[in-house]
Amino acid sequence: MGVALESEDLWKTYDGVNWVLRGASLEVEEGEVFAMLGRNGAGKTTFIRIASTLLKPSRGTVRVLGRDVMREAKTVRRRIAIVPQEGRPSNLSTPWAHVYYYLIARGMTRQDAARRAREYLEAMELWDVRNVICGSLSGGLRQRVYVAMAMATEAEVLFLDEPTIGLDPISRTTMWSQIRRSSEEGRTVIVTTHNMEEAETISDRVSIINSGRIAVTGSVEDVMRTVRYQYRVDVEGAVDVTELRGYGLVRRIGDRYRVLTEGTKARELADLAIERGWKVNVARTSLEDAFVLLAGGNVENEAA
Repeated sequence: MGVALESEDLWKTYDGVNWVLRGASLEVEEGEVFAMLGRNGAGKTTFIRIASTLLKPSRGTVRVLGRDVMREAKTVRRRIAIVPQEGRPSNLSTPWAHVYYYLIARGMTRQDAARRAREYLEAMELWDVRNVICGSLSGGLRQRVYVAMAMATEAEVLFLDEPTIGLDPISRTTMWSQIRRSSEEGRTVIVTTHNMEEAETISDRVSIINSGRIAVTGSVEDVMRTVRYQYRVDVEGAVDVTELRGYGLVRRIGDRYRVLTEGTKARELADLAIERGWKVNVARTSLEDAFVLLAGGNVENEAA
């Protein structure tokens, strides 16, 4: 496998003062599903827009399939497809027309475009509404049309900026299956998402970006190891936070407290919660916990 995408010391500012990207460097291998995670405003969408030739960096370089995205933008565009976060299909056109004519515009023959359009409309469970104008479809169906357009190109690199936003759980699962299928057929898929379950399910590797910097990159398991705690214990009720401090890292989430801790202490804290009459839930730490720690979450020993 070669390198599908490589960024080196990538910086971006829109106003010359505030930096959206701050030296972001990462490498994505061909054929993998790579998820970029980060809070709103962390720089994920800006990174995707630069990598897909839609935006110029302030400094630094990005290469897609060995091609510089600024100097060789036309060549790159022929080998990629993108679902931008702000993109929406035309209300006056149908799912069939969107996918079919998009493939024609990219140089496909009418016969191949028709075959590919049917294949991907069926795969995205859109065939039954293929001739319904998009203005009459739900937001979730319109989102699936847009993703079907990109996936039907079978481009070597797919950029999907929050592709499952607004989808119901069943539609989301269908989308995940198609993303994994693309990877299994040798294509590279780069996804941004806020959904930790999504990242854990579909990704070969993930990268957490915080305030324009890459905080960590690796497999889901590698990233989860950065938490350094095996368990999380959520407690809710008339909690005296001073009793939690000796068990591990404490943070407040709404009306409850979450304590990141080790096995023995997790059991001791659960017993204490039962004794005090608090609601308690014990689970292994997850990608979400790593995300909160690395993406600017407020984790502290003395919660307010």
